[in-house]
Amino acid sequence: MSPKRILVIGASDDIGGTGLQVDQKVIAAHGCDAMSATTALMAWKPQGIDIDETISSPAAFVRKAIDDCFDAGGVEAVKIGNDLLPWNLEQESDLLSRQGFLPSVEIAQIVIDALRQYDTNFVVVDQVPDFTSHISLEPCGAVGVFLKDLLQLTTVLTLSISEAVLLLKMAASSYKKPEIRTLDDLIHLTEALYSHGPEYVLLKGDQLPLTGNLEVPRDDSDRQIVVNFLYDGTDVSLIKTAYTVTNTLRGSRYALASAIASNLALGDAALSATQKACRYVEAAIKKGNGPINYFHSTYTLPFSPGYFIEYLLNREDVEPAWHAHVHHDFVKRIGDGTLPTEKFKDYLIQDYLFLVQFARAKALSAYKANSMEDIAASAEEILYVKREMSLHLDYCAEFGLSKNEVEEQEEHQACTAYTRYVLDIAHSESWFALQIAFAPCLLGYGIIAKRLWDDPETVREQGNPYWKWIENYVGEDYRAAVETGKGVIYHVRIWTKTSTE
Repeated sequence: MSPKRILVIGASDDIGGTGLQVDQKVIAAHGCDAMSATTALMAWKPQGIDIDETISSPAAFVRKAIDDCFDAGGVEAVKIGNDLLPWNLEQESDLLSRQGFLPSVEIAQIVIDALRQYDTNFVVVDQVPDFTSHISLEPCGAVGVFLKDLLQLTTVLTLSISEAVLLLKMAASSYKKPEIRTLDDLIHLTEALYSHGPEYVLLKGDQLPLTGNLEVPRDDSDRQIVVNFLYDGTDVSLIKTAYTVTNTLRGSRYALASAIASNLALGDAALSATQKACRYVEAAIKKGNGPINYFHSTYTLPFSPGYFIEYLLNREDVEPAWHAHVHHDFVKRIGDGTLPTEKFKDYLIQDYLFLVQFARAKALSAYKANSMEDIAASAEEILYVKREMSLHLDYCAEFGLSKNEVEEQEEHQACTAYTRYVLDIAHSESWFALQIAFAPCLLGYGIIAKRLWDDPETVREQGNPYWKWIENYVGEDYRAAVETGKGVIYHVRIWTKTSTE
């Protein structure tokens, strides 16, 4: 199924702490596909926005971007950032106007017209003035567009407490800022916003954390809970999260609306979508370091699909041991034919005894499997081991060893250690862990034989008494067994951090 598509309308931030960049990371973390219509390009200095390096997009460009997104396969939800409407610095409004810093009323109207044309399912509007930089809404024509038109199309409007007061002040100049002394005062503030048209209002309580008893704290030490208020015109739902003292703030104010839009697109009702979004941001703040951790619940595998074994063998903690294994002096001397015959005969005996235990472990693998496909794969591997043991006995006969002589021998300590380790994993660990325990043998033989086959220094044919051994493990039959084994590992349906480790 294709990922849900979220259209974000807002400004681009070069350092990624606000704007479209935050939206895109949040949307990706929710498994959705982010599209964008860029209303402005913002450059930032450590002190805030660099006015001289900020450019507003042409209105026609914004409209074309919106149309392109809808024409490209539809849009499940739209998230509109705080950068849609005109803002200014109180002390520098003329300079901002000359620089063309922020989007115009024309862009705001274009967005509204597009929303009406496409009849979007969900619209989340995020209104977040940056008061730390002395930025406030400009009381101009855009305010009327916002109050009379955009909010009528809004599914969820998200506002901080200070933004809510400012919006109500813009709606009615006679509005007096309320003194917030109780939980009911916050509820009344939420309810007052609803009359302006949104289907839901979310008042974010992060500017005023409450005590454990949901009272306004007397001092900072009493802050324990952040309460967000979601109002649908009838009921106010309180969404509580733990208050966390942290320096992880960059992006936190902007992430919530994008998370709500993603959850709505994924099929959640408004209350559920908002609850999940609040939990997402709470965890992102706790797990962040500077900027919030947008991907706190997303585990990215350190390899591409189909390349787990390549990744495994090239790990720094594996590669030295694996190299020593496949380049052992025993292996080199098989390649050049100088390995003493008695050592090779001893190896043949131990390898046959090893295969007996290997087959038993494969049977346990079938027992542990959860699907007929995996059971059948293990059964096929057992049948291959049986064929391999027959070839072993034929090969032993060429070196003067009968079946009885081979089976009467005792396992060497190294053979017992490895085979009992595999059997112990078969009894005590998961099916996947058992496949990994098998891997050094299965893969090792194939890799060693192929390396010797490809090596021009390898002595071939009649000049090497062990050439037939090399041929056996580069043969089609064994290569097929190796691919089956790899396929069993790749077939694991759910990769997790634990299983990878």
